[in-house]
Amino acid sequence: MSSEIGKITLWNDDKGFGFITPKSGGKSVFLHINNFSKRHKRPIQGLSVIYTLSKDTKGRACATNVLPEKGHLEFTKADQQKIFSIFISSAFILTVTGLVLFHKLPTFILGFYIVVSTITFGLYLKDKSAAQSGKWRTSEGTLHLFSLAGGWPGAAIAQSQLRHKSKKLSFRVVYWFTVIINCGILGWLLTAEGSYLLNVILKNMKNINFG
Repeated sequence: MSSEIGKITLWNDDKGFGFITPKSGGKSVFLHINNFSKRHKRPIQGLSVIYTLSKDTKGRACATNVLPEKGHLEFTKADQQKIFSIFISSAFILTVTGLVLFHKLPTFILGFYIVVSTITFGLYLKDKSAAQSGKWRTSEGTLHLFSLAGGWPGAAIAQSQLRHKSKKLSFRVVYWFTVIINCGILGWLLTAEGSYLLNVILKNMKNINFG
């Protein structure tokens, strides 16, 4: 069946039904909320839509596969989480970048966060693929360990973008603990004591003879 274009000229949101007036003219077509796209916000009167003309069990004309002609997208909790994860991860990396530029932290710290976050994202991707195919899973302890080590920005993006481990409350609680602990350690490295210890470690690493 070919798609039709029309406008919702009557809509009763409480009862979840209304009527579409075809753009080409003719009789109004019945629309039920069950036949409207779940990816979009609920229908409103005056909304231009694309639909397939069909018939119900009683042979009456009705609209199926109905979706807005443009826009009208539903802003879901998943969308909010995606935006938040990208925002907080980007803000953190930019903050670390600023601290490096102002010589508050050594450059390798920034590189370390980026590398570990990339690896952590890869672990989430691998674990989701394993879950879908029934293969050997990556343990939650491993995922948390990498988040604690500095991969939590990558984990945040993976949870929202891949929709993996984003709803399990116990996992999310431990994850946010790893974020707090990691940020606390980073904050301590900015103190006189932390900076001194970091410099000592870096100096000793430079003096190690790997030959």
